[in-house]
Amino acid sequence: MTILVTGAAGFIGAYTCQALAARGERVVGLDNYNDYYDPQLKRDRVAALCPQVDIRALDITDREGLAALFDELQPTRVIHLAAQAGVRYSLENPHAYVESNLAGFVNMLELCRHRGAQHLVYASSSSVYGDSATPPFSEEQRVDQPRSLYAATKAANELMAHTYAQLYGLHATGLRFFTVYGPWGRPDMAPLLFSRAVLAGRSIDVFNDGHMRRDFTHVSDIVAGILGALSHPSGEATPHQLFNLGNHTPVELEHFIDVIASAAGRPAQKIYKPMQPGDMVQTMADTTRAKAAFGYEPRTPIEVGLPPVVAWCRDYFGAGA
Repeated sequence: MTILVTGAAGFIGAYTCQALAARGERVVGLDNYNDYYDPQLKRDRVAALCPQVDIRALDITDREGLAALFDELQPTRVIHLAAQAGVRYSLENPHAYVESNLAGFVNMLELCRHRGAQHLVYASSSSVYGDSATPPFSEEQRVDQPRSLYAATKAANELMAHTYAQLYGLHATGLRFFTVYGPWGRPDMAPLLFSRAVLAGRSIDVFNDGHMRRDFTHVSDIVAGILGALSHPSGEATPHQLFNLGNHTPVELEHFIDVIASAAGRPAQKIYKPMQPGDMVQTMADTTRAKAAFGYEPRTPIEVGLPPVVAWCRDYFGAGA
């Protein structure tokens, strides 16, 4: 019984492959190693976290290649993490999101449907909540007022998965991730951007004049949620289900920066700027549903999770990088 993980060289994907391999699962990954950020970081990440996992170089928009892989592996379960990431990048390169997050997602749905996959677990995002939700964000709240194209594509994924579940009985679980961080993270996200800047003595752009709160969630807690959801597929009556995976404890951005500065052993130089288009002022996950379904319980506060990120940045990029 093979588990296929897409986006396997990505931040969450590599940790997920590591966890699956550690518990003895037969896991195969795929990744297109695109240049949204340095592909060498992805290769180094795989070498460090899951070198024993077979990861194929393949793009989810390649219908023929993807079909051939499904025919070869016959995966019984699929963890679909591959996507074009980033809120701000979607303002500049919208077609990348349409191709990967919409066309690529349809390819995955079609193959899971026609090749008989028992369970599809896919990545959604807290960004789907947009302007319409009130913290704490719960899965029952509306998600029809996104603030970015990225968020719109993730909300569309949820609708598409729901449709396939209703029409074809495809068991699918969508996971709304809340600001994931940890060593080997994405270099375009605040934890690494801030850590590298503080280590190098560079200034940090702090948007919305610092009045931001984020539900920062350690990657170990996210992976625990992915594996929990994978082990608890939806029932026949409701073949599609959605869960928040977050730390359910929003953190003030100023405090987040202070923890990084303390771990780096030097002060943060801040430049306050107005709100950026597409950003959300606050995120906060209601994780009641995930806890009831598979015992999800995040365990890592930023005071524990951030110092290893700073240390990893120092080791990988160097103190002046």
